[in-house]
Amino acid sequence: MSQIRLKDINTRAPAEIDKDVTKYETSKVLLELDQLQNMLFAENKHSVLIVIQGMDASGKDGLIRNVFTSMNAQGVHVKSFKTPTTDELSHDFLWRAHLHAPPSGMIHIFNRSHYEDILITRVHKWCDDETARKRMKAINDWEDLIFQHNSTQILKFYLHVSPEEQQKRLKERIKDPTKMWKYNASDFKEAKL
Repeated sequence: MSQIRLKDINTRAPAEIDKDVTKYETSKVLLELDQLQNMLFAENKHSVLIVIQGMDASGKDGLIRNVFTSMNAQGVHVKSFKTPTTDELSHDFLWRAHLHAPPSGMIHIFNRSHYEDILITRVHKWCDDETARKRMKAINDWEDLIFQHNSTQILKFYLHVSPEEQQKRLKERIKDPTKMWKYNASDFKEAKL
């Protein structure tokens, strides 16, 4: 398996992509997703887990707002994973993710996810390679479990943003009153890592 190097992947949309056409096409897809969600809910045999990862200010909240608010709110649940609480830390690292696995008929969205317990711990060197490998295997086993037990389809998305764009967006959080609630001074320090 080859390694993916994010720094080698362009964060800009291809030049031939027209933003207005994309927005129009997206609106058609959103109507279809709404209909599919109704079928998922009515059938009550399957579930969907959507995992959204990305650095701070990569657009996770905006994606959730722009895509999922067109759906019936009774069938969608968003869980934002923050720093683990004392209670969460007293259990195995997947405990808090398992609490929020979707039941049949539901779509659950993880804003950040169970992957944080590998990503952040490796970036800060709180976790060695052997522990990280064990956690990766545990994640694969857990994802297989919820697929086998509940027919949960897992869709994973990584939002890639350049360091320059990330800095611009983090600074907007200081100035824009509608984004101030997201401001966290430590985000600038984390971005360097």
